[in-house]
Amino acid sequence: MNIKGIINVSGKAGLHRIISQAKNSVIVESLTDKKRTPVYSHSQANSLEEIGIYTYEDTLALIDIFTNIAKKEDCKACLSHKSSKEELENYFREILPEYDEDRVYISDIKKVIQWYNALQKAGLVELPKEEKPKKKKKTKAKKENE
Repeated sequence: MNIKGIINVSGKAGLHRIISQAKNSVIVESLTDKKRTPVYSHSQANSLEEIGIYTYEDTLALIDIFTNIAKKEDCKACLSHKSSKEELENYFREILPEYDEDRVYISDIKKVIQWYNALQKAGLVELPKEEKPKKKKKTKAKKENE
């Protein structure tokens, strides 16, 4: 899953992909309707790469949480961010059992769920490919000893 260049812009619905940069703005494209708009330097925008969720021990990157959801849902959409508070908290506990319940609010959980579903709908959700360990070739000396 690649979330590089995907941002959340305050005041604009949904997620956006950075298309190009200008002098004091960035041109972004909505993941949902593909409309392009400028985002100026005074706007509040956050890259999904920089966002993390508090756990009791550390902060876990958002990409890792998205990967956990993708594994659980087999890269399909998950429950709606409009589900009840109890459903959302229980689901998030399944995804990230060690999240800090005092510092992660229900609004944060809703955003994570909503963003995952937006990425999934845009076709950006995929599980990382597992690298297979390379087999060592037997050297001539080892072959002779066997």
